[in-house]
Amino acid sequence: MFTRILWKLLRASRGRLVVALVALVSGAAVISALLNLQFDIERKLSQEFRTLGANLVISPERDAQAMGWPADSAVLMNQDAVLNQVERLRTQELVAAAPFLYVVAQVKDRPVMVAGTWLDEATKLAPTWKISGTGIASRHDGTGSLLGRNVAQQLKLAPGAQMELSYLGRRALLTVKGIVDAGGPEDNQVFVNLPVAQQLAGLRGQIAVMELSINGTSKTIESYAQRLAANLPGFEVRPIRQVTEAEGELLNRIRLLVLSMVLLILVLTGLCVLATMAALAMERRADVGLMKALGGSISRIVGLFLAEVGVLGAAGGLVGCLVGVALSRWMGQRVFGATVSARWEVLPLTVALMVGVALTGALPLRRLGNVKPAVILRGE
Repeated sequence: MFTRILWKLLRASRGRLVVALVALVSGAAVISALLNLQFDIERKLSQEFRTLGANLVISPERDAQAMGWPADSAVLMNQDAVLNQVERLRTQELVAAAPFLYVVAQVKDRPVMVAGTWLDEATKLAPTWKISGTGIASRHDGTGSLLGRNVAQQLKLAPGAQMELSYLGRRALLTVKGIVDAGGPEDNQVFVNLPVAQQLAGLRGQIAVMELSINGTSKTIESYAQRLAANLPGFEVRPIRQVTEAEGELLNRIRLLVLSMVLLILVLTGLCVLATMAALAMERRADVGLMKALGGSISRIVGLFLAEVGVLGAAGGLVGCLVGVALSRWMGQRVFGATVSARWEVLPLTVALMVGVALTGALPLRRLGNVKPAVILRGE
């Protein structure tokens, strides 16, 4: 009986209920689109910030360092001591990790900054590098090198050319495998695999710094840094503040903007539903009086009307969420130039919000419980 009466109520006031339904669908569509953008943009922004390079650095303690990175064991770290801990704490958030050793060597009597690293990992740290030539795919390639764009121009070297590095009487004959165009200080460096730089400097098993790229929010990066620091006493583990703080500040601003817009839309949708339900309550005074005269309890009558509004809110939330998925994809392509993935956890959240807004806007229907049957039956 309850279901039949509910169905009759929904059909009897189609005109006013359609107005409320349109408001709920519109609000749900915009809210679900914003929530989809919020959840997906956090992931995409984290990926974009990873293209800026390393966001976590492991180095010797500050008080043991000198200016720059000279080939001096007093300011270097044991390679195995650091790498073992990094590998032991490796998680899926770790995108890349590369050790570095810097040496100022000579090429054709010209000083050049040589950066010894794992070139397969270094290219993951800086995915925006443009490398012309074959490049170096293996960290065990002891004969290949990459030249920064400026160094290649100064030395007049191209991919395939031979180059000899010298430092304190030690020499290394290398083949230029590629030219790096990074648009930064890397354009002024020569990149070789780590064992080559260690042999050239006479510092086997030593590194100057370890750079890591961690995928995630600033909190994720801070947490990972704390775990590493606890397992690397005597070393300094620090996030690169410019990257992590910029990412965190941008994400916080986006969250605040989305939250403000969602609250504004909820208020406007609630006001629209409130106005519709106020008019509906005036129309249903006679129905309520008759129900009470026939012995219907106040709780059952009010529950019937609230169930009607709840169904309306659920339907509006469901339809609006599906429209919002399409809207978020359109916004992602037109505004951000990227596809926004549908996040299905938004569906129950949107439906719950719309049901809550509908019930809040149904305040006039709750007051129908105060209707006196005698007044209604007298036609007053």
